[in-house]
Amino acid sequence: MTPSESEASSPLRWGIISTGHIAGVFAGNLAGSRQGRLMGVGSRSDASAHSFAAKWGIGREHAHGSLAGLLADEHIDAVYVATPHPMHHDAVIAALRAGKHVLCEKPFAMSLAEVDAMQQTAREHRRTLMEAWMYRCHPQTERVRAMIADGAIGRLRHVQATFSFHAQFDPAGRLWDRRLGGGGILDVGGYPLSYARLLAGAAVGQPFAEPEVMQGVGVLHPESGADAQASAVLRFPGDVTAEISCGTWVNQQNRVRIYGSKGSIEIPSPYVVSREGDPTELVWHRDGREEPEMVTITPDRGVYAYEADAFATAAAAGAMEVPQCPWADTRGNVAAQLEWCRQVGVDYA
Repeated sequence: MTPSESEASSPLRWGIISTGHIAGVFAGNLAGSRQGRLMGVGSRSDASAHSFAAKWGIGREHAHGSLAGLLADEHIDAVYVATPHPMHHDAVIAALRAGKHVLCEKPFAMSLAEVDAMQQTAREHRRTLMEAWMYRCHPQTERVRAMIADGAIGRLRHVQATFSFHAQFDPAGRLWDRRLGGGGILDVGGYPLSYARLLAGAAVGQPFAEPEVMQGVGVLHPESGADAQASAVLRFPGDVTAEISCGTWVNQQNRVRIYGSKGSIEIPSPYVVSREGDPTELVWHRDGREEPEMVTITPDRGVYAYEADAFATAAAAGAMEVPQCPWADTRGNVAAQLEWCRQVGVDYA
């Protein structure tokens, strides 16, 4: 436990907006956090709210069949927005105006105008606001960032990062509906993109870096028009290049590989990392050595618990931004995702 964590006087009381899969994952991990307590839930119906509350030990009086009900709950300090992407803006704005701190799932917004409005509202109401890149808060990611910054593989040259899976086509499903922000780039493409931006920044002593050049290609689903498979090549300041890939209809190795002038690092589990707090490993190849070195990270909680605690630390300190996911990084990532979408033929403008 860090000094900042131990200084928290009382747990941050969380409410969750939505009762879908990722809401349940967050609820389960929150039980292992050091500074958070699950207090309430808001859904579109009393039935779903009460069902979710019963599963996760939420008092019935804090199970609300509307967003307004949850935001009016005086026992809630912060909300986790786990709705589909196009609903983020309205929920975040409403929560901030109600005096709640907000952790919002990725992608943060569907336009830069929405990003700016959400961040400006947080600024006006002096509330903590964070895009939910949970992997950024895990000790594995901090170890990787430190290794790059310290020159463990020499000068950073190239990054390869992929997040892709195969899902059966469902014309009514969110993944395939462009009106709901469906497609691989907005659903999982932000992970390899944000990881490449993180590493390129670490190489020059910054929290992130913006690409100077990005060129994307992809394949649109023949029925829905959502991007089903996409890749991009990027160049960052300092002559760092990256290849990123995502998809919703093809299984790939979801790994990050980092190449430097004096070696390389492979991350077998870069994004979800460890939901239950199990040990993770990095594969460190150093020039001149035949066998790689296994770097073991032993966390003491799940990845979403680390995220909740990083958020709570910032909120307790009165900070509007969480250091692991600063606002400028969020804006840059959304801008790059939307540009990638546009380049493959999906324009949300």
